[in-house]
Parts: sequence; C-alpha cells; structure tokens
Amino acid sequence: MLLHQGIGLDVFNTLPERKAVHALYECCNSYAMARELARGRAYGDHDALFRRADALLFELPEAAVDQILDTCPDVGRRPRSARSAAEQCSVWDDDAATMTELGAASRRYVDRYGFPFVMFVDGHRAGDVRSALADRMHHDIEMERKILRNELAKIGRSRLERMLGPEGGYHNW
Repeated sequence: MLLHQGIGLDVFNTLPERKAVHALYECCNSYAMARELARGRAYGDHDALFRRADALLFELPEAAVDQILDTCPDVGRRPRSARSAAEQCSVWDDDAATMTELGAASRRYVDRYGFPFVMFVDGHRAGDVRSALADRMHHDIEMERKILRNELAKIGRSRLERMLGPEGGYHNW
C-alpha cells in the first residue's frame, strides 16, 4: 500500500525533494531512480514521468535491478505475509494445490536464473501466472532479464498511476 495516493501531478511537482523521493521510492523501490525522477521535475504530464521512469529503469546496472528484486514478494505468497497457501488461495480464488504448485515453479525459476520471478499480475489469475512461469523457463538469461525489466516497468507504472491519481489529481475539499 502506498502512503502517497492520488496526490496529482501538480502537487507532486511542487513537493520538497525529500518528500518527492519518498513518494517515488514507494513506487520503484530504488533510491537512485527515485532521486533522479525527483530531480527531473517538473513533469508536464503523467506520460512524461512514466517515460522517464522507464528510461531510468532500463539504464540501471544489473546489481541495482537485483536490489529492486529483493523487495518483490515470492510467487504464491502475498507480500509480508506468513499465511499458508490454503489461506492465500482466496487472493486469486484458486485452490491451495495451485498456490503450492506456483511456489514450487517459482523455486525452479530461481534455481535456473538466480533471481526471483516477477510478473505484473493485475487482473491475472494464478493459472495465468503458472503459464507465464512455464513459458519463461525456455528463455536464455539475457532474454529473461529483459522481460524482467519490462515487468518491473509495468509494476512501477501502476504504482506511479496510483500515486498521482487521475490527470488533474483529486479535488481536495
């Protein structure tokens, strides 16, 4: 959950740098990216911010991307959750066996590539994630690192969209 939600682009553009970095870090989990995005203000529209965030993500060295990956939840578990697979099945309305299978597939992925599986799952069911995991196991590591960055970009954009809210922001009462 983001602390900064629906603040609007105009407010974001005028935040003190320290607060802007904090809001951005919640979205990208990279201090270097957050700092550079904050320093790049003022953005004319949402797309300008999104394009800059994508460009910065794709410029990061692999070690910095690995630090972002350290913040990603394991597949088959919700972030910061110690709940069992049976309890988590309500997340996607799938059974505990599917969630257990996702966890095992995720471990195989980590064994193969050395980094965790990441997928922007908005609107996807567990079966979709399972299929993507199976499909991506056929890639070489270079291809998978490119796909990984694309998935991180989708996640970051979603978080930035929530941070900003609609074009023009929400009207404060």
